[in-house]
Amino acid sequence: MSTPALADFIKAYDVRGLVPDQLNPSVTRAIGAAFAEVIARRDGASAVVIGHDMRPSSPELSHAFADGVRDRGLDVRFIGLASTDQLYYASGALDLPGAMFTASHNPARYNGIKLCTTGARPVGQDSGLAQVRDLAQAILDGYATLAPGPTRGSIREEDVLPGYAGFLRSLVDLRGIRPLKVIIDAGNGMAGHTVPAVLGDGAGLDPLPLQIEPMYFDLDGTFPNHEANPLDPANLVDLQERIRRVGADIGLAFDGDADRCFVIDERGAPVSPSAITALVARREIARAVAGGAEPQQVRIVHNVITSQVVPEEIRAAGAEPVRTRVGHSFIKGEMARSAAVFGGEHSAHYYFRDFWFADTGMLAAMHVLAALGASTEPLSAIAGHCDRYPASGEINSTVSDPTAAMAAVQDWAEDAYGPVDLDRLDGLTITRTGPDGQWVWWLNLRASNTEPLLRLNVEARDVATMAELRDAVLSIVRGQPTDRA
Repeated sequence: MSTPALADFIKAYDVRGLVPDQLNPSVTRAIGAAFAEVIARRDGASAVVIGHDMRPSSPELSHAFADGVRDRGLDVRFIGLASTDQLYYASGALDLPGAMFTASHNPARYNGIKLCTTGARPVGQDSGLAQVRDLAQAILDGYATLAPGPTRGSIREEDVLPGYAGFLRSLVDLRGIRPLKVIIDAGNGMAGHTVPAVLGDGAGLDPLPLQIEPMYFDLDGTFPNHEANPLDPANLVDLQERIRRVGADIGLAFDGDADRCFVIDERGAPVSPSAITALVARREIARAVAGGAEPQQVRIVHNVITSQVVPEEIRAAGAEPVRTRVGHSFIKGEMARSAAVFGGEHSAHYYFRDFWFADTGMLAAMHVLAALGASTEPLSAIAGHCDRYPASGEINSTVSDPTAAMAAVQDWAEDAYGPVDLDRLDGLTITRTGPDGQWVWWLNLRASNTEPLLRLNVEARDVATMAELRDAVLSIVRGQPTDRA
């Protein structure tokens, strides 16, 4: 087998490739050695913590990575089967850099690696991943030969699941809530491993007032029931049907590595991740204030495509919203800079200061359960308070020149509506405000970093305006003439 070009599948934030053409044991051993040299030694770490998901290739690939780390004279703390946020917990609690083998929601033929430095801080293109890639490529190509460490590192298996479960329980207390019937679809992914420990009694913790009905909890990286990608509505159908049939209070759907959680209400309707961001933000603000913080000193981070309801709810609670670019490295970086207590993305990634600024779908789910269990209202009513504006969702268009397409949309908006607010924090955001100074609609166009795609998001105060804007902008982006929306 020829040596693959690592630049083809080591991207800005993680490693994601086909097995075995791109990711195989020789490749991950080289990446492990490079990670130890570039990241772990820079951190002054004596060991690396490694976990993996349920994909058939994950055990072999993760052990090969461990061999590369040990070749450099560093020890390995091997936690075995884990969710991605469980690996982040291990990195934070053990104060070690880490590697999580998973391809998240991608199909079974893929695998990948999510890397972090000590304290669960992300490793991206600008924080060492490019150097790891280049050194690993040189090792594979025979251009770099690293002298072996003075002694080969050891490997020790460690079970961090009970500690992870107990730590999450310490952040959200679910013991006093009303009884809830909860349907959870793990999609044959890692939530089938973590949910019994955190929300059940699998870790020896006290039972909670939750009647959990599991769906697809068997760990199976071939995904025999549906892909573990709740972003695709087709993968929610089974859960929605079960909720309606049994009269559940709430449904939760996790992706393959269980770092994202999607919420379904008692009617079987998906709850917008922006609504979840607003709901959790209010709870985290209240928690910070109860701990002695002044409300105006509390900051919440959100990205440019979360609903307008998010900053509105944050300000209504007396706190400060902080807007940033889409992507976990930007959210985590801004949270650290602004000392924010919480951050949310419309992709259903939720980040917590008290979880090392890392994302955890499980903790977000626990906040939603706590809010629901403390209320007499159904989830549809609770979420409805935070889901009041019609949105298009993200729509992708293939374009050859994203810059020209964005310029055409800007020209159209200025011609059609006169002065509009322009923002280039992430792509192009256009906002129209009314005579009262309140927003009427906004749209955002962002180019993909990896594909010839332009991503559109539109939100307005009413459905008709949102639909007109959406259709008008898509006509321009896709090269069709349009009239004023």
